[in-house]
Amino acid sequence: MKKKKGGRLSKYESEWKDKLIVIEGWARDGLTDEQIAKNMGISPSTLYEWKKKYSEFSEALKRGKDVIDREVENALLKRALGYGYEEVTKERMIKKDVKGDPMTDLHGFPISEMVTTKIVTKQVVPDTTAQIFWLKNRKPEQWRDKQEVTHSGSVDAGLEKLNSILNQVKRNDGS
Repeated sequence: MKKKKGGRLSKYESEWKDKLIVIEGWARDGLTDEQIAKNMGISPSTLYEWKKKYSEFSEALKRGKDVIDREVENALLKRALGYGYEEVTKERMIKKDVKGDPMTDLHGFPISEMVTTKIVTKQVVPDTTAQIFWLKNRKPEQWRDKQEVTHSGSVDAGLEKLNSILNQVKRNDGS
């Protein structure tokens, strides 16, 4: 373990090195670096220093963020393409005995259970906003709003041609 000047352990070494799984979990839960720093009782600048200084700390954050990033990517893709799902409706029904009489517990209260009464298959249509977002981020060279336009040739050549046309018009006009 690294010791600070004077023989003391750093806060990272003494409090957090053995708790990297907690930090990874916070990252997986979607917390920002600033929120993680607050949970740890340190400033965001200290967190950024530790990310540079301690590779195991940086890796724990990356592992946690990778999990949630994948889940969000999958949800965005699902939304962009559309999907189907089943909507299940359940209702509480009073249990009945063989004779058709309501069943009761020891205190005389009716015994009930949740029973599926309806299953409907629904469809979520593809979301064009999600599609645009996906394409702009995955294929920016083809889908970004700002296209790069290159001009070949010189401006002088265009001016010469314009002057030539103007002179021709003047001659034809008789001016």
